[in-house]
Amino acid sequence: MFLTSSLLHLPPLQSLKLSTPFLHGSTPVSFLSKPSSSITQPSLPSFLPPIRAMKSMQGRVVCATNDKTVAVEVVRLAPHPKYKRRIRKKKKYQAHDPDNQFKVGDVVQLEKSRPISKTKTFIAVPVPQRNTKNKEAEEATGELGIPLESQPQA
Repeated sequence: MFLTSSLLHLPPLQSLKLSTPFLHGSTPVSFLSKPSSSITQPSLPSFLPPIRAMKSMQGRVVCATNDKTVAVEVVRLAPHPKYKRRIRKKKKYQAHDPDNQFKVGDVVQLEKSRPISKTKTFIAVPVPQRNTKNKEAEEATGELGIPLESQPQA
């Protein structure tokens, strides 16, 4: 019994005193300032554009029945979690079409914007046409430049 009482004998709480300069905000500001490092962050070259992750996507219009709204299906390739093979993942987004200019099957680009409604945060923009001068030239002339056997040679 005597051992137990001597082990549990604690000093009074008022006699405990912590001696640290960090009590009650008495620390000088020089101790709290951030350490200065001689290594500086490398700056990006000025010719590189800022990173814009997922600000715009490209997809196909699948529904255009609503007024000023189109449903766009975006297809992306992602690795399968188990087999690591790239698979197609589809997701539908609602996009704002102020002029009702898009029809089902059109390819559009989705630009991120402020929320227009509960589900619409994208604006549909037409995709610029690809450079197909060679195909247009062939269609316009209707000839391939090779004379056929049925045509008389001049």
